[in-house]
Amino acid sequence: MNAPDLGLPVDVPSTALFTDQYEFTMLQAALKAGTAGRRSVFEVFTRRLPEGRRYGVVGGTGRVLDAVENFRFDAGVLGFLRENKIVDEPTLHWLASYRFSGDIWGYPEGEVYFPGSPVLRVEGSFAECVLLETVILSILNHDSAIAAAASRMSAAAGGRPLIEMGARRTHELSAVASSRAAYVGGFSSTSDLAAGFRYGIPTVGTSAHAFTLLHDSERDAFKAQVDSLGRGTTLLVDTYDVAEAVRTAVEIAGPELGAVRIDSGDLLLVAHRVRQQLDELGATNTKIVVTSDLDEYAIASLAAAPVDAYGVGTQLVTGSGHPTCSMVYKLVARAQSADPKAPLIPVAKKSLGAKTSIGGRKWAARRSDAYGIAEAEVIGTGAVPASLADRQLLVELVKGGSVVAREPLESARERHIDALAALPMSASQLSRGEPVIPTEYV
Repeated sequence: MNAPDLGLPVDVPSTALFTDQYEFTMLQAALKAGTAGRRSVFEVFTRRLPEGRRYGVVGGTGRVLDAVENFRFDAGVLGFLRENKIVDEPTLHWLASYRFSGDIWGYPEGEVYFPGSPVLRVEGSFAECVLLETVILSILNHDSAIAAAASRMSAAAGGRPLIEMGARRTHELSAVASSRAAYVGGFSSTSDLAAGFRYGIPTVGTSAHAFTLLHDSERDAFKAQVDSLGRGTTLLVDTYDVAEAVRTAVEIAGPELGAVRIDSGDLLLVAHRVRQQLDELGATNTKIVVTSDLDEYAIASLAAAPVDAYGVGTQLVTGSGHPTCSMVYKLVARAQSADPKAPLIPVAKKSLGAKTSIGGRKWAARRSDAYGIAEAEVIGTGAVPASLADRQLLVELVKGGSVVAREPLESARERHIDALAALPMSASQLSRGEPVIPTEYV
């Protein structure tokens, strides 16, 4: 669920200055030249996936819609632009009434993508569209990176729950966005209350080592926690001696103890020892939660361990080594005049390096084999082949400036599960390799 669904009093501030300055200087020059009103098509895509990744995950679409709706220039923002001589008065006058009135199509949140996939398509006047470049890219690059890392970790966990707990390892606002993206990618809960408040993500948390150290003994700390939170709580057992802590925990809470958390040491070895000890003490239903700088590889290495849930922080909120998706926002088509009926012509940058792009407004479809498993990402600029008509990936998100596809966060989460199920099994492999399906242009 998102804030509007929940009726929460959450206001998103103006996003108008989440923008690089050259967007405004281009706008000013285009207004003066008379080209600002030309109908234009911008597309968001990445030329390659991060090294070793088999697929990307679209994250942040819902936040993009919020950002577009809140791209407004109030008196304070206009005053800043005026005082700092960012743009001239005619441009300020134009900005004062800015409202995006175009159309946006894109891959729905939670869907997977590949090199060249037109993840988002923004259509409208050049002036309206160019200003949205930076804020759209900042959201999609960040959230998609986190969602992809979360997806890989979820696959490695093999169905065991994952807890997002990286708020203290990143900027306070990116922590909330990371929690949201992680939930889309397969995590089941977060420690960040702001994410729970803003997006309705389930929240969890009990105690840290400081709580144990506060008390005169570990027994006193455990008793205080159980007295306050009940026998179903999770007790942190590695402050001193793990075996002694587990024994004390069961003595205090009994076999109804909810879980124990292990935050250090050889997690594989310690988890086996703790499970054996819990069973011997009669706490056969007490679960084991492990934390401590986990990533997808560490999670996979614990597949044979008696672990019931994982808590992940730093590696998740930094994209597990890939904190951005390198998405770009490129003009791919524009009209020759401001006449609404003027036809669009494809445009593209020419480059000697790896920064070439393909002009023209694109469609995308995913071709499947006889078993319903994806075999290619097909991208084209002409008519959609009849065989792919029902396999198109882009959906309408904004029509005439109005959001038409806002959805609960749970829908994006479920969509991601379905998207992964339709990929070849090798998509879940953590070993380095090429994208799990090729991109074909027609």
